[in-house]
Amino acid sequence: MIPTSPSKKVILCIDDDDAILRYEKALLERHGYDVLTASSGEQGLRLMAMCHCDAVLLDYEMPGMKGHEVASEIKLRRPDLVIILLSGSDVPMQAHALVDAFVPKLESSRQLLPMIAELCSRSPDPKRKQESA
Repeated sequence: MIPTSPSKKVILCIDDDDAILRYEKALLERHGYDVLTASSGEQGLRLMAMCHCDAVLLDYEMPGMKGHEVASEIKLRRPDLVIILLSGSDVPMQAHALVDAFVPKLESSRQLLPMIAELCSRSPDPKRKQESA
């Protein structure tokens, strides 16, 4: 687990490519986010269950669980959690239905930060929900 400040948004990045995880982590941390990384869908689901996160950046094409399978599990457990699907190739329409946004990997350097900022500002704060429950 990583220490998080109450004002920082926490982004969980799930990708089987270590270079992409390092890039996403560096990019997001430079822009004030706390970042958790997972190299598989299974590891990402475990982290999501143990740690608070505000959004998930999820690769579609991974060995084991594909991105749409991970997204489906996340939405079952935390329907309010923002999921942004990333892929270097075409993604089936049913995968789009499970996520809040899709960003082609080639466009991620331009689209990712504004998309995260917009989606995280619209989503309710799950910490507040849990405290009031």
